[in-house]
Amino acid sequence: MKDIKSRLFSGDTRLSDLITAHPSLLTLLNRLGISLGFGDRSIDDVCEASGVNTDFFLLICNVYTFNNYVPSTAAILGTDMTRLVPYLEKSHRYYVDKRLPHIERHLDAIAQNLSGRIGQVFISFFQEYKAEVEDHFAHEERDVFPHIRALMSGERDTTYSIDKFIATHSDIEGKLDDLLNIVFKYLPPQVDDDNVMDVVYDILRLREDLKKHTFIEEKIMVPLVQHLEHAILS
Repeated sequence: MKDIKSRLFSGDTRLSDLITAHPSLLTLLNRLGISLGFGDRSIDDVCEASGVNTDFFLLICNVYTFNNYVPSTAAILGTDMTRLVPYLEKSHRYYVDKRLPHIERHLDAIAQNLSGRIGQVFISFFQEYKAEVEDHFAHEERDVFPHIRALMSGERDTTYSIDKFIATHSDIEGKLDDLLNIVFKYLPPQVDDDNVMDVVYDILRLREDLKKHTFIEEKIMVPLVQHLEHAILS
């Protein structure tokens, strides 16, 4: 496992070594279609057994691990991207069905121990944020992803353009900074520290994950779709 923390990953790396060195990648496995129980097998072997393209798996892992890693257009176009949309959809479900409810439970527990309006401020702000995230994802699943699937199937789909996505796409992690500021500035000191620490940690984790999600959409999905649109529609 030597120097695995400082280099881009390759297919001959043992997947168990990869996860041990970078535990945050564990949350990606289900989204990438890989289950636990891979033993000492290499990334190549696990991906082949799971029906996952190794290059795509490595691309996502490298993006999540190395902040200065930006795949070239040639690397993107040279990678089998058939799992990109399913990966993004599973990420949406992970955020909406798991991470956001987990944070909401912590905030509800905190709010119950607060007097006055401050507890309701926490809950109301988070409910607004959750609704914004769900609307954001719904747009992508309704308009963007079907367009990508059509293009990847070779269809001449003119019902949507990736230029619309570029013009309207907004980051959904920025508002989490506002939520953190509310916690830091207005939470009374007598509130249970464990609950507060848990929710702060969860918000920070979600924020970083969403940053990578946005990066994948803007730096991988967009160049891919631009290429497909030019090749099929021009």
